[in-house]
Amino acid sequence: MADQLAAGLYGAIVVEDPDPVPVARDRVLVVSDITLDDSGNLAEVSPPQRMMGREGETVLVNGQVRPQATAAPGERELWRVVNACPSRYLRLTLDGQTVRLLGRDIGRLPEPVELTEMTLAPGNRVELLVDTREGASTLTAAPVDRGSMDGMMGGAMPGDGPGTDEPIELLTLEVTGDRAADAGPVPPGPVLRDLREEPVAARRTLDFAMGMGMGGMMGGMRGPGQMMSFTIDGRPFDAERTDQRVRVGTVEEWTLTNSSPMDHPMHLHVWPMQVVTEAGREVAAPRWLDVVNVPAFGEVTVRVAFDDFAGRTVYHCHILDHEDLGMMGTLEAR
Repeated sequence: MADQLAAGLYGAIVVEDPDPVPVARDRVLVVSDITLDDSGNLAEVSPPQRMMGREGETVLVNGQVRPQATAAPGERELWRVVNACPSRYLRLTLDGQTVRLLGRDIGRLPEPVELTEMTLAPGNRVELLVDTREGASTLTAAPVDRGSMDGMMGGAMPGDGPGTDEPIELLTLEVTGDRAADAGPVPPGPVLRDLREEPVAARRTLDFAMGMGMGGMMGGMRGPGQMMSFTIDGRPFDAERTDQRVRVGTVEEWTLTNSSPMDHPMHLHVWPMQVVTEAGREVAAPRWLDVVNVPAFGEVTVRVAFDDFAGRTVYHCHILDHEDLGMMGTLEAR
């Protein structure tokens, strides 16, 4: 999966809002990264890069390097940003402009929230309202410390860690010309469901862990099948095994723990998750995501409403190299 995404197998699907916010324009910005060799082909990925989670040398927006956009002052734009990188986290800032968070992952917030930065784990999406002010601005992705293998290996290894410590310029916005007419008020979004008000049918704990695989890390550099292991509840992925069984129509509480020195963004297919506690504190307002970051040596508690669909699906780390190395499980709803 990581190889396919790194090679460009991704795209954006926009589900239109039945009560859209009036905007001057709608921009879809798919952020990805890639590393090419001297011949312009995809570069080979080393075992340490796979274990860390690869970060490409070149970061793209809609397949371009630092594209340029223009607007008039006083316009309101809707920016739909998708993190399609296999492993890279994006801490986004847009200097000189007023930015409000309209929605994340699964849809609208009740009211937009003004912000100065927003971090997207791999697979996260956000909708941003940008109220333009005259001048030139740059959408920038600052580096995010998502941990390393240093603590497990007794020191840094070649290829261990993200590729750069410098902010990356993703897009430039030039705001010039006559001032636009006022866009009018932003209509309120839906009231978000709060699963803390609903009965919990079951509670589970899932642990995301890393350990030495057969032959250890150095063995992994010598040949295939000998890398560090990536597990959930101590087991690597097995498509023939069912790891969790849930009942359709119930709400469950899952505590996601991380006993490793690296962050793991957890994605559950089909059903979004409401984050209820993180860093030992309760989350005040309902926060719905379908990729939830579980920090190194930390834990997050979520609730899931297993509504509407019966069948078999998966949950996994959205650092896709980690998923490929075994950090995935299966779930059956019936």
